[in-house]
Parts: sequence; C-alpha cells; structure tokens
Amino acid sequence: MKEKVLITGASGFVGYHLIKEALRNDMEVVAAVRKSSNIKHLSEFDIQYTDLAYNDPDALIKDIQEKKYTFIIHAAGVTRARTIEEYNTINAEYTLNLAKAAVEAGVDVKKFVLVSSLAAIGPLNNIDGVINEETTPNPVTAYGASKLLAEQKLKTVTGLNYTILRPTAVYGPRDTGIFIFFKQLSKRIEGYIGRAEQRLSFIYVTDLASACISALKSGGLQAYNLSDGKSYTKYDLGTEARKILTGKTFKFHIPVNFMRLIATIAEKVSNLKGEAPILNREKLNELTAVNWICSIGAASKDMGFAPQYDLNKGVKETINWYKQNNWL
Repeated sequence: MKEKVLITGASGFVGYHLIKEALRNDMEVVAAVRKSSNIKHLSEFDIQYTDLAYNDPDALIKDIQEKKYTFIIHAAGVTRARTIEEYNTINAEYTLNLAKAAVEAGVDVKKFVLVSSLAAIGPLNNIDGVINEETTPNPVTAYGASKLLAEQKLKTVTGLNYTILRPTAVYGPRDTGIFIFFKQLSKRIEGYIGRAEQRLSFIYVTDLASACISALKSGGLQAYNLSDGKSYTKYDLGTEARKILTGKTFKFHIPVNFMRLIATIAEKVSNLKGEAPILNREKLNELTAVNWICSIGAASKDMGFAPQYDLNKGVKETINWYKQNNWL
C-alpha cells in the first residue's frame, strides 16, 4: 500500500511542485484546496482532494481519521494580509490546529512538515554574516513574525513528530512573484531599489519540493534553513535573466525614500479598500535588507539536502517555462 501524504496549499505555486515530487516518489496524494481555488492546473495529476476547515479542530480530526494520512506537508498560508491578526490566525493558529489534530486523531501520522520561511528569522544587518539555525530570530515583517509564531506553536504540540523548513526566496515555473521582475526585463526595463550592496539567496522550487519529501523520513525536531547554498548580489538575478530574455536593458535605481513614500501611499489606499497591499513599508524593509545568506549545512547533514539548481540553471529553466506557456 502506498504511503498517503496530505499537502496543504496544494493549489499554489509551491503546492503544485510538492504534488509533482510526491507522485514521483510513488506516494498517494491528497491535496487540500479551498472550494474557491482554481485547480485546473492540477488536472494532470492522479490525486484526491479535500477541503480542510482550519478553524474547526473537530473537523480536522475527522478528516485525518477518515483519510488516515501517513504524512502531512503543511504549505498553506498567506504572504499578504490586511492585519497582523489575520497573518497570525492563518499562518500560526491554523498551523497549530492542524498539528494538534494530527496527534489527537490517533492514526499515527508519522511526520508533520511545516513549510515556514527564512523571513521567520529575518535578514542580517552585517554584509559578511551568515544566517544559521542558531541565529536569533528578528523578523522584519508581520508575515515573518507570523511564520515564527507558527514554528513556536508547533513546538508546543506534545507527541508530534515534526520538521520545519525555512526556504529563502523561492522561484521557478508557475511563480507569480519574481515573475514580475522577469516580465519587466522582457520589456528591457531593469529597476532596483537603492544602490546599497546586498547579499541575496534563492532556492529553486524543485529543490524545495525535494527537501520537503526528504524531510518526511529524515531530519529531527528542529528547523532547517534552505537555499541553493550560494551567495548572490542584487544584480545577479537580472544578469542571468538577461542572458535569455533581452541581452540589454535600461537599468536604473529608485531611491529608497521615494519607494518608502510609494509604499506609504499604497498602504493607505489598500486600507480604504479593505485589501492587503502588494507593497508596504514592511515589505520594503525586506526587499532592501543587507543580507539574506543562509547556511544549509544542517539540512545537508541531517537530510542529505543537495540542491541541484543554482541561479543560472534555475532561471534558464524558469524563463523557458514562462515562454513555452505564453507568460512571456
């Protein structure tokens, strides 16, 4: 009998690749998606579906008892919210509810993997430092703080066998975040915020998905930072993309203070509309942070994590997918 894995956030960018990797490892997949979610892109997969009520502990227990999951990969969450309370409820409280249900259901869920974020630790102010698992958390956004809170709550669940994964900036086919930068590059526009030196890290989504599946059967009761193991400047992503897209662009730098003004206006407009802003002052702090480099030594040692994609290889594959699927 195949091992059954529940994947939450399955309709999203990372969720799609988690499903693909789980099936590649001969697992039976149950995808947790909302009734309102667009799941046409999942039709290629032979999977089952469930709609979890994260705010209803009893319903979560019933679902787990009925479907008898071997593993749970919890990738659901929000990266944009209207309030701190909304971030904390969805990213932290719902994580706690699902984790407790995994224990209370009494069906021997062997491992609970939480897809957190390096934002839970936050960036370093020192250009020469490296973030590791011992770095004191100092998130610079409400999103990062909510992911840290989720980790803290997870650690309180007695009897839960869990592993926390903290990926840095994730990119790859189907991503809509970094895609915006690629789309501007395709129009020969290459903009950067400020001129300050930065050290950035990335992880290709296939490497993240592989780490999640590996964590189901390895790793301990701790959190692991994930990246491709390399250090990049603020310009390297654009340099790799230009090789494939345009060759030459109009490169310019937007003053940080001007962007802070734009972010402030965006916040006020979004508040009036009752929407979550795409850009706010917190997000600007994240985008302009000095150092996002992290060590992957612990993940390599405990889980055999060995990234297959650096920025050159990953960007090439990503942009080719965007072109083939008429995104670019």
